[in-house]
Order: sequence, then structure tokens, then C-alpha cells
Amino acid sequence: LSVIIDADGEDCWIPRDGWADYRSRSREELIERIHQFGVAGLGGAGFPTGVKLQGGGDKIETLIINAAECEPYITADDRLMQDCAAQVVEGIRILAHILQPREILIGIEDNKPQAISMLRAVLADSHDISLRVIPTKYPSGGAKQLTYILTGKQVPHGGRSSDIGVLMQNVGTAYAVKRAVIDGEPITERVVTLTGEAIARPGNVWARLGTPVRHLLNDAGFCPSADQMVIMGGPLMGFTLPWLDVPVVKITNCLLAPSANELGEPQEEQSCIRCSACADACPADLLPQQLYWFSKGQQHDKATTYNIADCIECGACAWVCPSNIPLVQYFRQEKAEIAAIRQEEKRAAEAKARFEARQARLEREKTARLERHKSAAVQPAAKDKDAIAAALARVKEKQAQATQPIVIKAGERPDNSAIIAAREARKAQARAKQAELQQTNDAATVADPRKTAVEAAIARAKARKLEQQQANAEPEEQ
Repeated sequence: LSVIIDADGEDCWIPRDGWADYRSRSREELIERIHQFGVAGLGGAGFPTGVKLQGGGDKIETLIINAAECEPYITADDRLMQDCAAQVVEGIRILAHILQPREILIGIEDNKPQAISMLRAVLADSHDISLRVIPTKYPSGGAKQLTYILTGKQVPHGGRSSDIGVLMQNVGTAYAVKRAVIDGEPITERVVTLTGEAIARPGNVWARLGTPVRHLLNDAGFCPSADQMVIMGGPLMGFTLPWLDVPVVKITNCLLAPSANELGEPQEEQSCIRCSACADACPADLLPQQLYWFSKGQQHDKATTYNIADCIECGACAWVCPSNIPLVQYFRQEKAEIAAIRQEEKRAAEAKARFEARQARLEREKTARLERHKSAAVQPAAKDKDAIAAALARVKEKQAQATQPIVIKAGERPDNSAIIAAREARKAQARAKQAELQQTNDAATVADPRKTAVEAAIARAKARKLEQQQANAEPEEQ
């Protein structure tokens, strides 16, 4: 689906319907409003917030607000908390009203002193929300990692945080929830960090969704080099943009334009030496070296067994690898291939189910048809019964009218006079028919003079031929 929006140039809001008294609204109404206003996870996942809240149900005991923002260069959430702390807290209260958790925790790293001060000032009179300051260590901002740091609970392999009674939202998402519910404003913009040595005026800006990346960079004094790359996201979890005309989307938290030497020279990939440095650095307690071999060898089952789905793609393993192996790239590709295989298997299973259902339906129809035929054969209709009775009556009548058989006793000669008379009568009838046919042929001959002339000519030719043969025979005798 492709949608082209033609702007009218007025740049003003339509009449907005805010719910300042949101506490009088039901849980379902609030979730539906959040969903309809397009609120999604702004921390990087982009999962629809309405669906996430609906899936939480009544089993959420702990609501965690992720304010860690641990990846280098990114300061979008930090700036948002400094400028809009009250609105963020109001959004948190709306989420708490929907979920009714037992505790609400805000996790923030200690490298954000100004944001911490603003949040503490807003929460001074609040006793239902706890602000937890944690050490700055990458990747503490990961969902599973922050959950473990704040609650001591581990999300099971292949599971979700809701399985252990925890639901996590980003501070940017909480702010968007407040704007959607209270102000009646859908999510049309977000804070984006513009940074890197190739940008003359780095900082955080409110960028509307759909704005071309090139426009934002040029507005910030972008000075590209010959082989300039631009990363959407941070240096560890971000990805390089193929071109700069891509739009800003809901998960665009940072645009990094590094200089040629800022992130170091790209190193040539070498063979794995099994040093286990990647395993020591992995925050998800995985074995990246094993996953690397499985991914490279297309061993999808083993990669799944070693929980490749739990990889958060933080890039810590690739950062510490002495062989400069881009492990995250291998893992991303492997997860994409596994997802494609599962999708194909799902389609095949659905096709098989449809085929089996069709075969079962055809078999049921065949069985029903045979049963109808059997019933029709066993129980004939009333008109069929009448026809059968009439036929039987005719047969009995013929049998009654039949002559008695002639029985010849031993030593007696049979009387064949009747048979002989019948035979003579048939012969006389045949002779009469033959005479009649002969008369018809004679009449046809008289009626056709041309045929008579032809027969006379043939007779004369035969006579002349016979005379010539006799004349030729006389000299030979002399």
C-alpha cells in the first residue's frame, strides 16, 4: 500500500478531542484510543503500544519505564526528560491506570544528572512511582537486561516480559501516550538526535515523521566526505542507510554521521580464533562463536537450539572480537532466514490443512451420495411401485393365456400336419412375393427404353464378335 499525502500548506491542527478526565474512561476505551492515534514503541522496537497493553491483560504486576538510553551518541530521551518531565510522568500515570500494576519503576542511568533532577522534582509528592538510578553500563537499556537489573527476574528463553508479570515502555512512548489521550494529538513527530563529526551543529530536534533524512542533516550543517556513511541509530545497534532520501520513522531516535576516523578504520574480517571474548561480553549469556559457525554453515536448527532468537543485536560481541568478525550481521541474516523458513512452513501447513479439509468434504459428499442411492434402491417411489405391479400383472396374464404344451407319449408318432401346413403356407407366400417382384422388374424394363436400347446394342456387339471368331477359325482349318 502506497499513500501520497498532499499538504495544504496551512500547517495547523484539526479540532482536537482531548480526554482530560481519562480516569472516567474504561480500560478498553483508552487502549483503543492509543491504538487509533498510532502510538508505538519509540525506544527502537516500534511495536504497537495498544497491542502491547491489550496483551498484558490483568497479569502485569510491574510497570517499568525505560529511561536508560545506554547506547553512545544518543541523547533523545535525555533531552525529552529534561524539557517534558511532567508530561512524561502524566503519560506514566495513564499507563498505570490502564494496567493497574502493583509497582511502577523508572530505570535511568547515572550519566543523566539533569534528567534525574527534573524527574525527582516532578515525583516529589508521588509515592506510587519509584525512580531507580543504575550504573552506566552498556547495554543496560535492553529490555531483558533492565528487567533483571530492576526486579531480579529473568525473561525465559523464547518468552516475553509479560510472562513474568512485567511490562516495559519507553519514556518517549509515555510522552506520546499523554499527547494522544489528554491532548488528542496522534504521533506525528518525535525527538531525533543529530550527531557525528560530519555535522556542524549537532543536537536534538523535533522531527516530523516522513521528513527526509537529507533535509534534517542539511539543516544541521551536514558536511559529507567522499565516502560518507550515515547511520540510523547508534554506532552499535544502528544500521547504515543506503541513501539519504529515506524518511524519519517512529523508531528513528538518532542520525549519526561520523567522520572517516571517528569510528576507526574498517578492519578486514579474519578467522575465528575461539578466544571466547564474545561470550564473555554477551549480556544475554549466549555463545556468539557457536552461533557464528551455525549461521555461516546454514545450520538453522542448531542456531535455534542455541537461542539465537534471544540475541538483542547489541553489537558487544562484534565490538570486542579480535578477528573483526561482523557477528551481528551474521546473526541478523540468520534470524531473517529462520523467520522466512518458518513462514514457508506455516504456509505449507495451511495449504495441507486446506487440502485435507477439501478431501474430507469430498469424501463426505461421496458417502452421502451413495447413501441416497442405496435408500432410493431399497425404498422405491410410489409411482415406481405401481409400474412394477402393472408389469407383473401383464406377465401373469400372458402366462395364463399361453397354450398348454403338447406331450407325446412313448411309442406314438407326433402329428406334424399343422407344422407341415404352416411350412407350405410360408413357401406359397414366398413364391407369390417372388412373382410380384419379377413383374415389377419387367415393368421397369418396359418403362425405360434407353436401357432396352443399351441391352440390344450389347447383344449385337456380342453377335458380331462371335461371327468374327468363327471367320478366323475357318482359314486355320483349311
